[in-house]
Formats: sequence, C-alpha cells, structure tokens
Amino acid sequence: MTIKDIARLSECGVATVSRVLNNHPDVSEETRRRVLEVVAAQGFQPNSNAKHLKQQAGTSVAVIVKGTQNMLFADLVERIQVLLRDVGRDANVYYLDEDADEVSYALQLCRERKPLGIMFLGGDLELFQEEFRPITVPCLLLTNSAQTLNFENLSSITTDDGAAARQVIRYLAERGHRHIGILGGNWACAQISYRRLQGCQQACQELGLPFDAGRQCEPCRYSMPEACAATRRLVERCPELTAIFAVSDVMAVGVIRALRDMGRRVPEEVSVVGYDGITLSDYLVPRLTTVRQNTQHMAERGVDVLLRNIERPSRPFHEVVPFQLIGGESVARLDV
Repeated sequence: MTIKDIARLSECGVATVSRVLNNHPDVSEETRRRVLEVVAAQGFQPNSNAKHLKQQAGTSVAVIVKGTQNMLFADLVERIQVLLRDVGRDANVYYLDEDADEVSYALQLCRERKPLGIMFLGGDLELFQEEFRPITVPCLLLTNSAQTLNFENLSSITTDDGAAARQVIRYLAERGHRHIGILGGNWACAQISYRRLQGCQQACQELGLPFDAGRQCEPCRYSMPEACAATRRLVERCPELTAIFAVSDVMAVGVIRALRDMGRRVPEEVSVVGYDGITLSDYLVPRLTTVRQNTQHMAERGVDVLLRNIERPSRPFHEVVPFQLIGGESVARLDV
C-alpha cells in the first residue's frame, strides 16, 4: 500500500493525501476525513524513516510558506506541488507563522535536510538582507521582489504591488469615493503590505484625496477574525469612510462581515476592495472587487526558474507578473 493507492481509493490527488498525512492546514475537513478513513481501513503506515532519508539525500525542493491562513498561498502550493511532481521532483512544504523568521528556518533546513533548492512564499526582505548570505542552494522568493538584495542564488517572481494599489485608489476615486480606508498587513518597510500602502498614499496625493495614515489605515494579520476586529477599530475611528481597501481577499471577507455586524450595508454605505483574486472572492455576497494575481503563471515561472538554477546555476532572475483589477459587486458609484 502506497500513497498513490490511498489517493486512488480516497479519490483525491497525491499532493492532497500528502498534506493530510503531514497534517497541513490547507485541506477541507471533508477531504481530511475521507483520506483518514481510507488510511485506517487499509492499515497504512507512512514510512517516516524512508521519508527522512530521502530528504537527507537532497532530492527534494523545500517550500516555505509564511502564514497558515493565506488562501493565495494555498492555491500556489497546490500548483507548485503538481508542477514539481510532473517533472519527478518532491516538494516538502513547511508552514510558518506570518511573523516567523523564514530565513533562519531555511538555514536550519539546509543543515538538517539538505534540499536541492528553496522556494519562499512570502518574505520579509529585511530578514533576507541580514541573514540570507550563508544559504548557498538556489532559492526563489514568490510574491515579493528580491531584485534589490543582489544575492546570486536568490531569484523572485512578484506582482507590482504599488501599481496595483494605485489602480485600486483610482478606481474608487472614479466612482466618487474620497474617504478611503486601508486595512491589513504589516507596515514595516520590507513587507509586501507596505508597498501596497505606499501605492495608496501616492495615488491619494496624485488625486488630491485626504490621506492620514494614523486615521485611515489599520494594520492586522492575514486572517478573517483579525480583519473583522480591525475593521471595527477603523470605522469607529474614521466613520466618514465610504470605502475600505483590504490588502488581501481573506481580510476583505472579515471586513464585509464586520460592516454587516455594525449595520453598514456593502456596498450601499461602504464599498470594499480586496487583493489576490482567490476563488472565494467570486462567491461572496456581494461578489468582491479585487486585484487578481496570476497564480498559475507565478507558479509555473517560479518552478521553472528554480529548477533551471538547480540543474545549472546561473544569474538570478526577477520577473514582475501582470495583475488585473476585477470589478465585482462590492463597490458602489457615489453621486458626485
């Protein structure tokens, strides 16, 4: 009995079964139950010793995911695992808290597991600047740009977060919104959310819109409950807001829930825009207006670049992937 047999009997993908067996969080309870029922019925016992030896032999690619509730990363991980499997490579996925030190963890992996290469989903550039140099295997940073770091073994694939945020503010302004709140993320200058905040500030200045970061902006972690609580703080502090830009779709879900609980109609009283373009955004009520990142292209390019550098080390490669602002139902046009 192998993991492929478990996948066949449970009618799940091999990557999904692997995540269940490794207790990863990005699996639905129904899928987890189905896989575990097959495992129990067949008496399957994963060979952890063989798995560890395989990792020690340096045949796998490590994928370090920063944050456990980011649905964009869950989509990327799924695509990355399939792409690596199709070319005969294993992916070992490691989930860290969004405030964890991913570079220190990667260095530990290099010492203990000896991966062929490492892919980072999310990352704090300040940590890379301070700690990355001892890492010598080919690496790739996905969803953040490493171009300014100038490490020979660190490539990156990302979206222009500043440009996307500026487009969101222009979109809202064209529909009559002047008082716009920005919610979510970490405002440290090396973080992705900071570039989105900068883009918002630049657009407000260009358009002559008010921008008071102390009143209009509220940081929070990438989770629905924290976004819900942060929305309450933001609206209570700045009640004149007619629109809120959440720097991820996951946060936007929390924003909409909080507004509804506060008796504010979306979009009639407060419009909401998200960022990422995850599948869930199409099924919210109202359907979410969001910045869609091309996860298929990002995953394909990321895997291609990393494997190419594993097989034949070359100069680092950096690419900015196009984004698309998707107009949903969550933004109202104001009478101006």
